[in-house]
Amino acid sequence: MDLGLQGKRALITGASRGIGRAIAETLAAEGVHLGICARTPDGLNAAAEALRRHGVTVAAEPVDVGKRDEYIAWIARAGEQLGGIDIFVSNTSGGAAPGEQGFVQNFEVDMLGAVRGFEAARPFLEKSEAPAVVFISTTAAVETFGQPNGYGAMKAALINYANALSQAYASKGIRVNVVSPGPIYFEGGPWAMIRQAMPQFYEATLKQQPMGRMGTPEEVARAVAFLASPAASWITGVNLVVDGGFTKRVNF
Repeated sequence: MDLGLQGKRALITGASRGIGRAIAETLAAEGVHLGICARTPDGLNAAAEALRRHGVTVAAEPVDVGKRDEYIAWIARAGEQLGGIDIFVSNTSGGAAPGEQGFVQNFEVDMLGAVRGFEAARPFLEKSEAPAVVFISTTAAVETFGQPNGYGAMKAALINYANALSQAYASKGIRVNVVSPGPIYFEGGPWAMIRQAMPQFYEATLKQQPMGRMGTPEEVARAVAFLASPAASWITGVNLVVDGGFTKRVNF
């Protein structure tokens, strides 16, 4: 199936590694020109170099999504460099730190990162022939998991916000969807660190996976690519859970 992504232009936050990098690789392989950001220049530059091998334009800048003015300015620059924005993917997270500071960090990065990002990208999206927005949430937003913290709470708020956006901007043709991954394993990622620091918790979580393994960033990226593509033109306001059956709730 042709996803119809060739020549489209996408902005992806947190794209130097993990899920963000896999999304960038998947879209680049489909011929999508990219604007990517991450906090650390070294990983970002390596990612940009690899992505350009797909023959696409890659505008890469080190950006801290939690810093409002810096973040908004980057979106404007990247949109101009690419000649427009057809796809916006908000992927960054403030982590899962406990306590009030954790809530503040998740609000700034996970929630306001999406809000500010959408508003900054909106003028470009409104000019696109096939505009699409995808927010990355988590299964911890739809089902309790681990200790109470701001991560799941803010990601749940993100799903609500995305659904409201999907209704508010449907008349302008802007589709807004969410992808909520379950536990995703990659070297250097959160679950790799949990495996080292809390092996019992890691093994207990693994046992809850019906397929007997954790997911990969590429499996999430393929779901994002579909929802962001014109092939999903009649899909908006959806929270697509990508978890290999990890969550046990019944969806109606």
